[in-house]
Amino acid sequence: MRIPSKYLEQAVDQLAILPGVGKRTALRLAIHLLKQKPEVIEQFAQVFLDLKNNIKKCKSCGNISDVELCSICSNPARNHGMICVVEDIRDVIAIEETGSFHGIYHILGGIISPMEGIGPNDLNIPSLLVKIESGTVKEVIFALSATMEGDTTNYYLYKKIQPFHVDVTCLSRGVSIGTELQYADGITLGKSIIHRLPFKV
Repeated sequence: MRIPSKYLEQAVDQLAILPGVGKRTALRLAIHLLKQKPEVIEQFAQVFLDLKNNIKKCKSCGNISDVELCSICSNPARNHGMICVVEDIRDVIAIEETGSFHGIYHILGGIISPMEGIGPNDLNIPSLLVKIESGTVKEVIFALSATMEGDTTNYYLYKKIQPFHVDVTCLSRGVSIGTELQYADGITLGKSIIHRLPFKV
């Protein structure tokens, strides 16, 4: 693709970094932005600078937040004895949209994937074990994607949690095997939370 301006080409290259955005889509977006007033572009850029500079990770669960403790962890109406273990923030959003879960979350920040060089030490596991060791947790729900990597992570966590004698459950398999959680429809995901099953190895 020949682009007649180095500035436009640089903009296209940056937009094409985004997931699911190819060069042609990036070009269309860049030309659209080029047509906007300077103040619109400045506001657009400022929003992402603010996002990068001001966003925090919840010190309890790892969720993104504007303050140190996210709105879910700080909510006394949530069941703090029930922890739902998920891969990332997109899974929290997906489950919250079902309205079926009233506990709290723990975000691992990924799943074990040797092919991608991700091992247990790369995940947010120690703080989960600290919560469980405190004795206030009654149930841990594995809500990871129904993939080989998700199952491997579930098994690893189960072996770590087993000595603490808490209930360990997982989503019912209404969520198809091989499906990433964030792409499951809300009704199926909600029913999977409600009809969760004891985790078995």
